[in-house]
Amino acid sequence: MATGINFTVGATDGAARTGVISTPRGEIRTPAFMPVGTAGTVKAMLPESVAATGADILLGNTYHLMLRPTAERVAALGGLHRFMNWEKPILTDSGGFQVMSLGPLRKLTEEGVRFSSHLDGSKHMLTPERSMEIQRLLGSDIVMCFDECPALPADEATVAKSMRLSMRWAQRSRDAFGDRPGHALFGIMQGGVTRELREESAEALQRIGFDGYAIGGLAVGEGQEAMFSVLDYAPGFLPADRPRYLMGVGKPDDIVGAVERGIDMMDCVLPSRSGRTGQAWTARGQVNLRNARHKDDPRPLEEGCQCPACRSYSRAYLHHVVKADEIIGSMLLTWHNLHYYQLLMQGLREAIEAGGLAGFVAGFHARRAEGDVEPV
Repeated sequence: MATGINFTVGATDGAARTGVISTPRGEIRTPAFMPVGTAGTVKAMLPESVAATGADILLGNTYHLMLRPTAERVAALGGLHRFMNWEKPILTDSGGFQVMSLGPLRKLTEEGVRFSSHLDGSKHMLTPERSMEIQRLLGSDIVMCFDECPALPADEATVAKSMRLSMRWAQRSRDAFGDRPGHALFGIMQGGVTRELREESAEALQRIGFDGYAIGGLAVGEGQEAMFSVLDYAPGFLPADRPRYLMGVGKPDDIVGAVERGIDMMDCVLPSRSGRTGQAWTARGQVNLRNARHKDDPRPLEEGCQCPACRSYSRAYLHHVVKADEIIGSMLLTWHNLHYYQLLMQGLREAIEAGGLAGFVAGFHARRAEGDVEPV
């Protein structure tokens, strides 16, 4: 199988590692955090602003884009990169997780998933073949195979049945993807929190052969302790010469713990969603700008931060625009959160390269334990 991308491992520190994923649209420095642009936009951000935070790659959503404006329309308008004015790489998920979230609005069969749109109730069928077609029409640089993701907790028999269905769908995804130079297809490991099922899934995926491998089915209700227990062994089941992507994670401490355990790529809606609800992520933990203690505070949100929210505005102003539901509040806090996440990834990469990851992680947790400093 000809690979659609090139992945080079750089430095290592324990299980953690740096690397570079090379694509025709640019390099992705790993460990990497991918901001989520669900419907062709990272909410409250211009694409240029997202790039300015240091992001090398964005994530787009197959389910939402197939419903609106439709993949066919995006293709006719030049593909997703041109459509949303983002020149760097784009990874698209398969739609499987979103369809799972529809609950009673979906019907699962061996063929795929028949579901009703959450927008207008229209009927649709999503199969591995259709998911590959949609992602091809969008022009994704990294395509995810179609899988079924059960919510946890679930009994082992249910998880095993779902995982084996996903492995059959992975083969169909591989067949439908074909040979597309410059584009990559990632397989998705499933298996819940059961080691044997995770290993079985990893072996099945490697027999098929993929450009990269994702660890799916986590951050779906099992809790951080259970997630980390899976990550203590699951990355080791996957090829060391291919990227390892942990889907849908997460909070800053989730990211740090995942990188310690050998994860190369992550994505989450949290930094942008938090920004729209008045929440900021900082080195000292989460800060709620709606709290009255900020209303007379002239200090920046985070000392030393070079994002626009911290360079040019006070906590008092951010509190005001958040409380007044002004759009600029969402814009500034989202920019800050994405900047913080990318700064965290840069710090992790530099620490791994210097062989000082343990010290970096200790400092990360120590600052968070101190909490947000009250004004003097």
